[in-house]
Amino acid sequence: MSSPDVVSLLESSKELDRVRKEQEEILSEINKLHKKLQTTPEVVEKPGDTSLARLKVLYTQAKDLSESEASISNLMLSQIDGILPTGPQGQTRRRIGKGNEQKRKRVKTESDISRLNPTMRHHLDACASLKGEQVAARVTPRNADKDEWFVVKVIHFDKESKEFEVLDEEPGDDEESSGQRQYKLPMGNIIAFPKSNDPSSAPDFPPGKHVLAVYPGTTALYKATVVQGPRRRKTEDYVLEFDDDEEDGSLPQRTVPFHKVVLLPEGHRQ
Repeated sequence: MSSPDVVSLLESSKELDRVRKEQEEILSEINKLHKKLQTTPEVVEKPGDTSLARLKVLYTQAKDLSESEASISNLMLSQIDGILPTGPQGQTRRRIGKGNEQKRKRVKTESDISRLNPTMRHHLDACASLKGEQVAARVTPRNADKDEWFVVKVIHFDKESKEFEVLDEEPGDDEESSGQRQYKLPMGNIIAFPKSNDPSSAPDFPPGKHVLAVYPGTTALYKATVVQGPRRRKTEDYVLEFDDDEEDGSLPQRTVPFHKVVLLPEGHRQ
């Protein structure tokens, strides 16, 4: 277990704590407004009353925070997968159980935990809702030491195995086969894009923030740095500088739609 990996995981956990604290504050405000409207519903008919408008803002913030929680949790799953040791676990299995009966018990227990954990159930439902959507997918080619990220379409999400089945609709020219390719990937290898028809679902990345973005004219994602931000309007695009995109001794600034930019995963290799 390397120190940088642990530090990255702890940073993500702090960010998750912050998001959940904000969720609690927003929920408290929503509950207060609910109580007010239930006690005096006629207040919304008074001139100048902004109760409903305020409630709409709070609902939008709550939805954004929920999506942030799911995104950070997916990132943490990926980080944990990177920290856990790989390889056969035969000796461990022999110590904790005997035969298929114990294996069935262990699987049942893990299933029960997922069933009883509201946060995990929420994440699985959110993943299932991505069917038919375009997402960012991380694939590590054979005999390669770097990850590749590109845009794929979600075909199916298996809640039991927690795996996505995705389709690469436009494989690059260097692919071995020219046809579309399918992959099965774990949850930690998938990042959902902000919704193009809902600018409020896109985070505001400040200048200097490292992100992962679709390079203009391609379906591949690369590490980039935000040049201009935060955006004045939610519908504005980002102005980015991509790593290794040097032209004439400098990095050109490129415009990328807000719904094709996501937070750079911790431990990113590319």
